[in-house]
Amino acid sequence: MKTDYEGIDYGMGATNIDNSGIRYGVINQSHVLQAWADESEPFYGVAYCSECDNKISIDMDRCPKCLKDIEDEFDYAEPIGFFYEGDGYIAESDSYGDIFIAKSPYYTYAQFCSPCAPGACYLGNPLETPDENNKCYCFGHDWFEDGVAPYDVYDITTGEIITRP
Repeated sequence: MKTDYEGIDYGMGATNIDNSGIRYGVINQSHVLQAWADESEPFYGVAYCSECDNKISIDMDRCPKCLKDIEDEFDYAEPIGFFYEGDGYIAESDSYGDIFIAKSPYYTYAQFCSPCAPGACYLGNPLETPDENNKCYCFGHDWFEDGVAPYDVYDITTGEIITRP
């Protein structure tokens, strides 16, 4: 359902916005769950060797400092989030299941998020009337199970609306 209320920019134009002036789009992963599950990769953050406290990562077999076998240290590790980078997108999810789209070949116009994501726009509340201050990155139609985004999708290079299939 579209709205005419732009919302409040809790970021005051300084956060969750890139150098081009396009804001990050935020959408709950439940809206694109299958595509997100298929495309995203887990992110584990920073971990430390239990032997020497050196920084390690999940793709290592041994600690580079003390040479301890660390393969089993990640057996029960839970990701702190998921990310996707490809096809012109850069997106990552937080621990609450919200996906922040920081780069995309598409944009739309949506209401500002709550103070929880200051300066970003919530794609679940698209604007009826476009407002340049609320221009934000979004997923294209192909990310949605029925092939239709719940908002208008514009091409980032041409500015033309991408018709729904």
